[in-house]
Amino acid sequence: MMSTHLLPLTAPLLGLSTKALEALCVHHGEPAFRGRQIAEWVYRKGCRDFAAMTNLPKSLRETLSQQASVANLKEVVRQRAQDGTTKLLFELADGERVETVFLPYKDRTTVCLSSQAGCAVGCTFCATGYGGLQRNLSPGEIVEQVVYCGSLGKVSNVVFMGMGEPLLNYEAVLTAIHLLNEEVGLGMRSLTVSTVGIVPKIRQLAGERLQITLALSLHAPDDQLRRQLIPTQHRYSVQELVEACRDYVQQTRRRVTFEYVLLSEVNDSPAQARQLAALLRNLRCFVNLIPFNPIHNGSGFRRPGAEGIQRFRKELEEAGITVTQREEKGQGIDAACGQLRRRMASPE
Repeated sequence: MMSTHLLPLTAPLLGLSTKALEALCVHHGEPAFRGRQIAEWVYRKGCRDFAAMTNLPKSLRETLSQQASVANLKEVVRQRAQDGTTKLLFELADGERVETVFLPYKDRTTVCLSSQAGCAVGCTFCATGYGGLQRNLSPGEIVEQVVYCGSLGKVSNVVFMGMGEPLLNYEAVLTAIHLLNEEVGLGMRSLTVSTVGIVPKIRQLAGERLQITLALSLHAPDDQLRRQLIPTQHRYSVQELVEACRDYVQQTRRRVTFEYVLLSEVNDSPAQARQLAALLRNLRCFVNLIPFNPIHNGSGFRRPGAEGIQRFRKELEEAGITVTQREEKGQGIDAACGQLRRRMASPE
């Protein structure tokens, strides 16, 4: 029988590994397998109510209900597009808010999650950074976004491409990756971490030898333009970023993705495409082109026309670079990073 003197937990159970849950149960007089049962309910079944964990003793369920919690995300707003794309705005226990997007495709279902509340990077074409960085998310808060989205459909892929810079919350993100793999049951190759380019952390992540995909948000083929688009990223040159990616490929044998937001008459000329191709020559990678999604912030950026996008793509492909173009999802809702959170904070 679990002790009635169970101390209130300082964090919800979601975020603890099976081993940690086993140890918690043993510490309070329960057999270790109860921890495994709790993990199954929390991670694989997405259960948020202890009363519904029917294979646990009633006394244990009652004690947990009184003195612990499963999770702390509270859904505030849900927007759903005709294509099934669903954007969720969550409120955290301290009142901060983050966004998560559920993206159904023909061959997979992806969750785009946040790793920070806000962002310190300040990309000039992104809505997330306009409020600045509020705080890092905990591993449990990161993983819970995926578990919660399981109620919308079976999740097959996860991308750390929502709010925040994942490599500036390195330890929590790394823990979340292991929880998603070991507890939720997603394969490492189904996980993608997108970074604006923190060179020491890219090299550190390479040293983990994980089979995840690294995506680098490049957006410019030269230092001057990149620093205009991402003013905070003056520390690392484009060449340094590419070399760090080469190191990642060498250590993990995984192909790197280069994300490239196309901005009309800014970074979308044929000459810039050729410059980008030369930069990535002989690197195991592909370029993912992302036509700009207006964020209503007065930035002045415009989306290239279809002809301009095709011209840029053709230049890359003729240089031997593999190119994909992001399938546009969520038309009619605030699908781009930070849009919904920003609008709810300052309604127009």
